[in-house]
Amino acid sequence: MTLYSRVRPLAFKLPAETAHDLGKLTLRAAQSTWPTRTALSYAYRYDDPALEVDLFDTTFPNPVGVAAGFDKNAEVTHALAALGFGFVEIGTVTPYPQDGNDRPRLFRLREDDAMINRMGFNGQGMERVKSRLEDEGTPTIPLGVNVGKMNSSTEREAVEDYRRVFDRLSPFADYVVVNVSCPNTPDEFDEGSPEHLRAIFETLEAENDRDVPILVKIGPDSPDESILDLVDIVTEFDLDGIVATNTSTSREGLASPRRDEWGGLSGDPLESRSTAVIRTLAEYTDGDLPIIGVGGVDSPASAYEKIRAGASLVQLYTGFVYEGPSTAKRINRGLAALLERDGFSSVDAAVGADLDE
Repeated sequence: MTLYSRVRPLAFKLPAETAHDLGKLTLRAAQSTWPTRTALSYAYRYDDPALEVDLFDTTFPNPVGVAAGFDKNAEVTHALAALGFGFVEIGTVTPYPQDGNDRPRLFRLREDDAMINRMGFNGQGMERVKSRLEDEGTPTIPLGVNVGKMNSSTEREAVEDYRRVFDRLSPFADYVVVNVSCPNTPDEFDEGSPEHLRAIFETLEAENDRDVPILVKIGPDSPDESILDLVDIVTEFDLDGIVATNTSTSREGLASPRRDEWGGLSGDPLESRSTAVIRTLAEYTDGDLPIIGVGGVDSPASAYEKIRAGASLVQLYTGFVYEGPSTAKRINRGLAALLERDGFSSVDAAVGADLDE
């Protein structure tokens, strides 16, 4: 029995957001000194050359990252690196501080190994995040920045929101993700409309003097035809990749009594659909468009399935909450074994392997 398996029942007695905040305080303390970071790395990192992924002109030490939402304000990036993750995506970061939706807004669905959140882009804003990255430095692993809009913004103001955050934070980023698929923010206009997406991408393209890789995060609930329409726009603007997928509004097959809470569903129930979206994207683009797969990743098998479906990297959040600090090490060790079993010399060699079958 691991220490986390003993602590988790106590943590799960607390409201989910309270437990999350306490967890971040613990990680922040752990990353505050070189000896504690070193101790974490010694206990939790798993290194294997076969796990390295070269993408976006950057080397990822392994393909398992932390999804946006866990470390919105770049408070624990160094601790997450020490815990063995291959990259971390901060955000969603908005131009100004924002409270988000009222509490409670984060719920565990233990019977389903899932969570529902309706956080609503709460965060400290881009200037506070920028100051923290300047003062504390970026982590030793690649850093993604997920950018979003203010909840009060009109369609035109939203485009300027993305530009502002991109301008402030892209110098720190190995890649930037445009988040236009969150189900927990006001639905004042269609964020995924072709016209709105073109306005965003045209604006960021003009702003991107450093050629920072730009990706877009898509949701799992749209029909495949709509998803492929978005891919056409991504291709039109020569964007660098897609993050698939965001959380879901579907509640099909859930057993938890909290299943009717509104918000975005994450975790195990999303695994199959997100993997199906990855496969659709990879097939449509002949594997030429990099994909970061997210949704239900909590084991070597679930990560490997997404890689074989076409994802070059994978992310998790809910799996980390349920499985604890050894999650990255456990998944990476298992991935290395699966690659060796199937005769792949690297993660890159396994990407999209199922598409050929």
